[in-house]
Amino acid sequence: MLSLLQVLLMILGIVKFIMIVQIIMSWLISFQVLNVRQPLVYQIWEGLSRLLEPMYRPIRKILPPMNGLDLAPLVAFIAIYAIERILINNAGAFY
Repeated sequence: MLSLLQVLLMILGIVKFIMIVQIIMSWLISFQVLNVRQPLVYQIWEGLSRLLEPMYRPIRKILPPMNGLDLAPLVAFIAIYAIERILINNAGAFY
Protein backbone atom coordinates (compact mmCIF):
# COMPACT_ATOMS: atom_id res chain seq x y z
CA MET A 1 0.00 0.00 0.00
CA LEU A 2 2.95 2.32 0.54
CA SER A 3 3.73 2.12 -3.16
CA LEU A 4 0.17 3.29 -3.89
CA LEU A 5 0.81 6.39 -1.75
CA GLN A 6 4.07 7.03 -3.58
CA VAL A 7 2.39 6.67 -6.97
CA LEU A 8 -0.41 9.06 -5.97
CA LEU A 9 2.08 11.63 -4.70
CA MET A 10 4.15 11.28 -7.88
CA ILE A 11 1.08 11.85 -10.07
CA LEU A 12 0.08 14.91 -8.04
CA GLY A 13 3.65 16.23 -8.35
CA ILE A 14 3.58 15.80 -12.13
CA VAL A 15 0.22 17.59 -12.35
CA LYS A 16 1.56 20.46 -10.23
CA PHE A 17 4.62 20.73 -12.50
CA ILE A 18 2.46 20.83 -15.64
CA MET A 19 0.27 23.49 -14.04
CA ILE A 20 3.29 25.63 -13.15
CA VAL A 21 4.60 25.33 -16.71
CA GLN A 22 1.23 26.41 -18.11
CA ILE A 23 0.93 29.32 -15.67
CA ILE A 24 4.41 30.62 -16.52
CA MET A 25 3.74 30.14 -20.21
CA SER A 26 0.47 32.08 -19.96
CA TRP A 27 2.35 34.96 -18.32
CA LEU A 28 4.96 34.92 -21.09
CA ILE A 29 2.22 34.93 -23.72
CA SER A 30 0.39 37.77 -21.96
CA PHE A 31 3.54 39.89 -21.81
CA GLN A 32 4.25 39.04 -25.47
CA VAL A 33 7.52 37.28 -24.75
CA LEU A 34 6.14 34.20 -26.50
CA ASN A 35 4.05 34.33 -29.64
CA VAL A 36 1.30 31.75 -30.07
CA ARG A 37 1.65 32.07 -33.86
CA GLN A 38 4.93 30.15 -33.66
CA PRO A 39 4.16 26.48 -34.34
CA LEU A 40 6.17 25.03 -31.43
CA VAL A 41 4.75 27.51 -28.90
CA TYR A 42 1.23 26.86 -30.21
CA GLN A 43 1.63 23.08 -29.95
CA ILE A 44 2.97 23.24 -26.40
CA TRP A 45 0.27 25.71 -25.32
CA GLU A 46 -2.51 23.69 -26.95
CA GLY A 47 -1.23 20.43 -25.42
CA LEU A 48 -1.04 21.93 -21.93
CA SER A 49 -4.50 23.45 -22.31
CA ARG A 50 -5.99 20.14 -23.42
CA LEU A 51 -4.38 18.35 -20.48
CA LEU A 52 -5.54 20.80 -17.83
CA GLU A 53 -8.89 22.00 -19.19
CA PRO A 54 -10.86 19.00 -17.81
CA MET A 55 -9.59 19.92 -14.36
CA TYR A 56 -10.26 23.67 -14.75
CA ARG A 57 -13.73 23.44 -16.32
CA PRO A 58 -15.68 22.42 -13.17
CA ILE A 59 -13.85 25.07 -11.15
CA ARG A 60 -14.70 27.76 -13.71
CA LYS A 61 -18.37 26.81 -13.49
CA ILE A 62 -18.34 27.48 -9.74
CA LEU A 63 -16.21 30.65 -9.70
CA PRO A 64 -17.84 33.93 -10.70
CA PRO A 65 -16.44 35.76 -13.76
CA MET A 66 -13.53 38.02 -12.81
CA ASN A 67 -13.16 40.17 -15.97
CA GLY A 68 -10.20 38.43 -17.55
CA LEU A 69 -8.65 37.06 -14.36
CA ASP A 70 -8.74 33.27 -14.30
CA LEU A 71 -8.53 31.91 -10.78
CA ALA A 72 -9.18 28.28 -11.76
CA PRO A 73 -5.45 27.36 -11.86
CA LEU A 74 -4.94 28.85 -8.40
CA VAL A 75 -7.91 26.96 -6.95
CA ALA A 76 -6.79 23.74 -8.63
CA PHE A 77 -3.22 24.21 -7.36
CA ILE A 78 -4.46 24.76 -3.79
CA ALA A 79 -6.72 21.69 -4.07
CA ILE A 80 -3.83 19.52 -5.27
CA TYR A 81 -1.64 20.80 -2.44
CA ALA A 82 -4.41 20.03 0.06
CA ILE A 83 -4.81 16.50 -1.34
CA GLU A 84 -1.06 15.97 -1.02
CA ARG A 85 -1.10 17.14 2.60
CA ILE A 86 -4.06 14.88 3.40
CA LEU A 87 -2.29 11.88 1.85
CA ILE A 88 0.95 12.58 3.67
CA ASN A 89 -0.75 13.17 7.03
CA ASN A 90 -2.68 9.91 6.64
CA ALA A 91 0.28 7.91 5.36
CA GLY A 92 -0.08 5.55 8.33
CA ALA A 93 -3.26 4.16 6.78
CA PHE A 94 -1.23 2.96 3.79
CA TYR A 95 1.03 0.64 5.84
